[in-house]
Amino acid sequence: MDATAVHAGNVLEFVLEPKASTPGPPLTLHPAIAGSWRRCAIDYSLDPGRRTFSPTVIDAAVLAERLVQHADLLQIAAAEIDWLYEHIAGSGYALVLTDAAGIVLYEKTDATLVDVFRSAGLTIGADWSERQEGTNGIGTCIAENRPVIVYREEHFRSCHIGLSCSGAPIRDPSGKLLAVLDASTLNARDTRASLAHTMALVSLSAQLIEKCLFLQHFQSETVFRFHARPEFVNLQHSGAIAVANDGSVVAVDETALWLLRAKNRAALVGRGIEEIFDVSAAELIEPDYRGQTSLRPVRDMQFGRHFFLSLDQETGTGRTAVIANTSREILQLAPAISRKACLTLEDLAGEDPQMGRNIRSARRIASSRVPVMIQGATGAGKEMFARALHTASDRAARPFVALNCAAIPETLIESELFGYAPGAFTGARKSGMKGKILQSSGGTLFLDEIGDMQLSLQTRLLRVLEEQEVMPLGTDTPIQVDLRVMCASHQNLRAMIARGTFREDLYYRLNGITIELPSLAQRADKERLIREFFATESCDGRPVSIEMDAFQRLLDYSWPGNVRELRNVIRTILAICDSDVIRMVDLPSEVRLCQSRCDDGVDATPSIERDALVQCIRDCDGNMSRAAERLGVSRNTLYRRCKRLDIPLQHSRGGII
Repeated sequence: MDATAVHAGNVLEFVLEPKASTPGPPLTLHPAIAGSWRRCAIDYSLDPGRRTFSPTVIDAAVLAERLVQHADLLQIAAAEIDWLYEHIAGSGYALVLTDAAGIVLYEKTDATLVDVFRSAGLTIGADWSERQEGTNGIGTCIAENRPVIVYREEHFRSCHIGLSCSGAPIRDPSGKLLAVLDASTLNARDTRASLAHTMALVSLSAQLIEKCLFLQHFQSETVFRFHARPEFVNLQHSGAIAVANDGSVVAVDETALWLLRAKNRAALVGRGIEEIFDVSAAELIEPDYRGQTSLRPVRDMQFGRHFFLSLDQETGTGRTAVIANTSREILQLAPAISRKACLTLEDLAGEDPQMGRNIRSARRIASSRVPVMIQGATGAGKEMFARALHTASDRAARPFVALNCAAIPETLIESELFGYAPGAFTGARKSGMKGKILQSSGGTLFLDEIGDMQLSLQTRLLRVLEEQEVMPLGTDTPIQVDLRVMCASHQNLRAMIARGTFREDLYYRLNGITIELPSLAQRADKERLIREFFATESCDGRPVSIEMDAFQRLLDYSWPGNVRELRNVIRTILAICDSDVIRMVDLPSEVRLCQSRCDDGVDATPSIERDALVQCIRDCDGNMSRAAERLGVSRNTLYRRCKRLDIPLQHSRGGII
């Protein structure tokens, strides 16, 4: 009889409570495992003998909903999971975060073991509830609402006896189970007792995530931290109490319950702070105390024990509070002396070979009237390059006028480009309007996304370029212009010519010289660019400090939005982080989760989120209001997510193209 059959027999024999006459020693189990086996067999009617395994993965739209609902959890937990992984890397473990229903939201493992763990069902969207997969570290942790170890044959199903799991609960600020952090390994050769060290690490990380969630949830409230030992105040080991303006307790965390020996949260929440410690609410809430960073000795009113209490300096400021780990390496970036309104060609040159060639070519034709075609991916800095080239030319004192052909409706682009005479059409300004061409006369006209210009306008633009005169709408009198044109596109214009959607004669009229901008991911000087953006965006005289692992994550990220995305991300980080150090949790989720990769190296979680959002919108027939309601978010949030995930929308109906 093979091992799986023996295991199934042992499970059934234990659950059926054999008579004392049954030969052989009785099977002894940890009480949590014994209770789980009985639930699985009696309540859920699961078959312990199942040998083959195919994970149950929830619908993509449902997964998208859960990712949206748990965005705050993921932002905090992923950073801690990444840190924990560094301490167990190479030991054959996968780290998994699930919600309270056992659905995997995030996973991290060694790249060489990805396929192995996925075949075992440890993949995003998989259901690891006890009802679905029997006794396991995730499902049984949820059922027992406490940390559990499930070692090899302690799993209910035969197909899971190669796994050894350590699961710890993560509770929300009210004490309700929110998630499970699990460390699983396959074919463990050690004893069950040897998993205690892993269990301790997982529980520690789960408690840290809980602490961060608590502080984030009450970041607009007054939060006090306390411990019996002064060196532990404001660290993970301290208790946290959130207090309202009237001094009443709003919430307490698990550590506070344990330190104060309270039976439950109801014993503390709603009481005045002076009922818990020998200090009045006025003393703690008054403005003078809010500025203090020193510890205050107090006694608890029930047992008279000594504690040291301190105001948490990272709450009440509108930012996410983070428990610092002082052992992590910090990188300090010097700020720029001043912020430049416009970058020069020299600023853009950097240390990238391709950009160096581009800058040398640009300098040679800067003051000529040679038209410039700038090619590059969206966000690669095409307009930035065009402005720098204009600044380097003899037209620098004259206007630089930009028009994004993709951002203006076709019905308006003609009047925007050519202008119109007074009363030219219904709704026109009484004084008329100078178009972009006339505004740029003597300077530079920059036409971004030229490939989106309709054919009829391409014909008129060609005539303007050849004759150097423009005829506004509603007039028969041409106006002479001194025109230099730069244009840009992320599309393949030659392919468009072949399809008949772009005029070949206009292409050659615009394409005096072509500048190819590399994507940010292709640039050899990406690290220098990140440092420079931090410097230029933080010009208040203070250096920027960032944890090395957070800085490394910025380097590892693929930056699909290129330089534009980099600048926006850094601006956001600096805006929301008012502590002394930028940490992993301060990074946007799409950057922070970039190491959760598919086999081809693509970030898995955003890919799953994108596919799920697309399917949800399609299921709602393109109705964004219904899709937003189904996902439990606002329409604006849904549009922002679509933009971030590069989901094209048909704006006339709000659906997917």
